[in-house]
Amino acid sequence: MADMSELFIVPVLFLICGMFIYALFELGKFISQSILRRKHSVQYETSLKRGLAKPIAGYPIHNYFIANPQCDEDEVDVFALKQLESLRIVTKLSPMLGLIATMIPMGPALKALADGNIQGISENLIIAFAAVIWGLLVSTITFWPASVKKRWYATELINIRKFRRNDDQVTTNEPEFETELVQGAA
Repeated sequence: MADMSELFIVPVLFLICGMFIYALFELGKFISQSILRRKHSVQYETSLKRGLAKPIAGYPIHNYFIANPQCDEDEVDVFALKQLESLRIVTKLSPMLGLIATMIPMGPALKALADGNIQGISENLIIAFAAVIWGLLVSTITFWPASVKKRWYATELINIRKFRRNDDQVTTNEPEFETELVQGAA
């Protein structure tokens, strides 16, 4: 059983390395989207206040709604969840893989300890602790963009609902009332 578990160390380490590359890629996308949102935040808020439905760079949920005006709220919610899904999975999975990669070399390290092989202990412990650090680093890098994007997308969803309510009132000739847009969309 212990020998079989050692077979998993290489794939787990490759997955952690792949997730690290993915985390850096997602961090770059997040920074780019943040810059776009700041650049177009006034345009976004103005278009919502005026009831103009046009795509705006940096606002993917809003743009999905504009491209698919007949979709219902659930479809927009599912689209928002899909946008966050891979980030959330990597954020939760990378520490688990780090723990797995920590535990696998512990068996050989303990065996080396029993045999009096100090070099074997240190080699295995280096792998064990490096793996958990890399797993936590990946989780840390992806946690921040996932959290901020979740807030951004929730804000866009709220504004879409308010836009729809105002649009429904205009089409049914009911008196229109002005609603406050949710701030913090940028």
